[in-house]
Amino acid sequence: MSQELMNRVEKANLKEDTPFFEIGDTVDVHTRILEGEKERIQVFTGVVIARSGSGTREMFTVRRIVQGEGVERKFPLHSPRIAKIEVVRSGIVRRAKLYYLRDRVGKGTRLMERRTDRSK
Repeated sequence: MSQELMNRVEKANLKEDTPFFEIGDTVDVHTRILEGEKERIQVFTGVVIARSGSGTREMFTVRRIVQGEGVERKFPLHSPRIAKIEVVRSGIVRRAKLYYLRDRVGKGTRLMERRTDRSK
């Protein structure tokens, strides 16, 4: 009974317009930031290095390099604070988690790009 109730509550809070993206993809995450009474959109661009959870608890981790320092942020996929997620490019990876990118700098962090047929 309680599991059925949890599933109903989760289904009501799921976003329907989440784009398909995988580990290794470079994404733009548009987040809503509240500053006093004003709301603005801030874009965080980086490589998706991990996904975890399921349902409303699904999270993804995005990593980028800012002034030589690695910055990682975890985002809830179905959060109302996320305005949209755009896939900039798709990467070819053979791992479920890309934590090895934390030890690499410069050109060592590049991933092979997945070529897609855009004519369809």
